[in-house]
Amino acid sequence: MDRSPAFLAALASAAVSGLDPVSVEALPSTPDQSFDVAFVQDAEHRRWVVRAPRTDVAGAEMDRTVGLLALLGRRLPFAVPAPRGFVALAEGGRAAVYPYLPGHQLDFSELPAGPGLAAELGRALAALHNTDAAVYEEAGLPSYDADAYRSRRLAELDRAAESGRVPTTLLARWESALEDVSLWRFAPTPTHGDLTGDQVLAVFTDDADASTGKIRAVTGWEDAKVADPADDFAALVADARPEAVETVLEAYSHQRVERPDANLLVRARLVAELGLLGTLMTALTRKDTGAVEVLTTQLRRLDDAVHADEDEDDYRRTSLSPVVLRPRPSPPPPLVDDDDDEDLPSLPNDATPQPEPQPDAEVEDEVEEWLRAAPAEPAADPEPDDDWLDDGRGADTHDPVAAAESDALAAEIEAGAVESFEQDEQDEPAQDVSEDEPRPAHG
Repeated sequence: MDRSPAFLAALASAAVSGLDPVSVEALPSTPDQSFDVAFVQDAEHRRWVVRAPRTDVAGAEMDRTVGLLALLGRRLPFAVPAPRGFVALAEGGRAAVYPYLPGHQLDFSELPAGPGLAAELGRALAALHNTDAAVYEEAGLPSYDADAYRSRRLAELDRAAESGRVPTTLLARWESALEDVSLWRFAPTPTHGDLTGDQVLAVFTDDADASTGKIRAVTGWEDAKVADPADDFAALVADARPEAVETVLEAYSHQRVERPDANLLVRARLVAELGLLGTLMTALTRKDTGAVEVLTTQLRRLDDAVHADEDEDDYRRTSLSPVVLRPRPSPPPPLVDDDDDEDLPSLPNDATPQPEPQPDAEVEDEVEEWLRAAPAEPAADPEPDDDWLDDGRGADTHDPVAAAESDALAAEIEAGAVESFEQDEQDEPAQDVSEDEPRPAHG
């Protein structure tokens, strides 16, 4: 049903005492939307948002969301819609009226990389995902563990396959991905569930500088649930540039209480692809022929795009590569001696120059005594014959006997060194070295 802007303004006036509408602007109505939405300004120059559900299902979702937002509003660093009043609808259910939240909707395709808005988005997502899952359970929202969520998506894929509208190669690709249990190992996480740029509101100290952007609010919580954290990255990886996604993920991983799993972005890309299936099934249920044809075309284009540069079974390559969850510092440059400008040997990462070891005094005395007792050696020829070549072992290469003796001696030394090395390897206890780095906890 389509409700007129005047009717929605009247709902707002009835829901909030003292709200005297002066102007109203309704969002365009589309067949697939669940709510009628209008923006109302009152006589005191306050702005309000009216949301009236179009179906019983949407009304039930809104009621659950209202309970969640009342709990989240005290726990998140950004604002969420907080209803100021309700009014019953003649056809059943109720409409809600919220204070208008200022801010600019984000366009993920234009999200700049680096410090600023992208990093803010990563920290905002981390704050949401760090929320205690018990908050969602208290609000009566659904919760899925990894195996149950994977099975749920498999069931959705089976229903879509029965429509005959999905290319067989895409079906095979998605089925392989969903049957790969190792890909779906994640900790169930409180999520927004449908996070797009339209639901993220940002404010700027300087409108011309994205680095001054702050996440002011997040709206549209009807799909909130405890499930896969990758769901909240799906729209981001589908629309944003790889550099911006890496900035978001870096800030996110630094703030998360639990380190993100390695397959987070792989699943996010798959979730973005699978999102077309849900929209297709909704259009088929509504018998919206035009929408079904459009979605079928989009699936064929996705099939072409996926296989243009990738093997059709290599679904893991849908992730951004390389994905840097926590970049490590690069090695320091070689040190330079200021006296002669010659490069000194470079040091390994985190190493510091150590002082030269000083010889033991008793050893020095023994060496000096040995040198005094040793016979003097003849001085070396200052201009050796050009035909004499040292092969590195002190043997004259023109003397076959000396060379043969030198070769034999070198073989014996090498064999002894290998034997000694192998014995040292057997005697040396194994060390357990972990590559995991300590991570800061988010308070």
